[in-house]
Amino acid sequence: MSSTRTALAAALVDTNILVYLFDPRDHVRQAEAMGLMERLVLRRDAVLSVQCLTEFFRAVRWRLPEPLRLAPDAALAEVARCLRACRVLELTPLVVWEACRGANTFQLSIWDALIWATAKLNQIPMVLSEDFAHNRWLEGVLFLNPFDPAFDLAALGSGR
Repeated sequence: MSSTRTALAAALVDTNILVYLFDPRDHVRQAEAMGLMERLVLRRDAVLSVQCLTEFFRAVRWRLPEPLRLAPDAALAEVARCLRACRVLELTPLVVWEACRGANTFQLSIWDALIWATAKLNQIPMVLSEDFAHNRWLEGVLFLNPFDPAFDLAALGSGR
């Protein structure tokens, strides 16, 4: 199985990792998120979904505590930066259908199922998120928690 892991490259990055980039309350996670995103962007392996971008915008504008919230123009600029730096996948009717099937089959929330379905249907082999069990496979998609002690960014390798 480890040889399979080293062949993986592209990764769909969940909203929580993007938010940690702007949330200094947990310095360790913020630093880990920054290192992760830097490496993925440099390798051109960072993938986002439209859903993650909209959730990110909502979180940095309204969900972070008042002194940490981004101003409207700053939040918009960060979304634009993500659009330039990452491959962004759309939500399609087929993704929605597959997410509904996945929610029923795997007892995922519809929001988590949308992340899974987006990765699966776009052949993105892994999702990086703290919202899923670390090292869980669902129909060809590997979920990794980059904040789990067992996570090893260097072991992911690059398929390029």
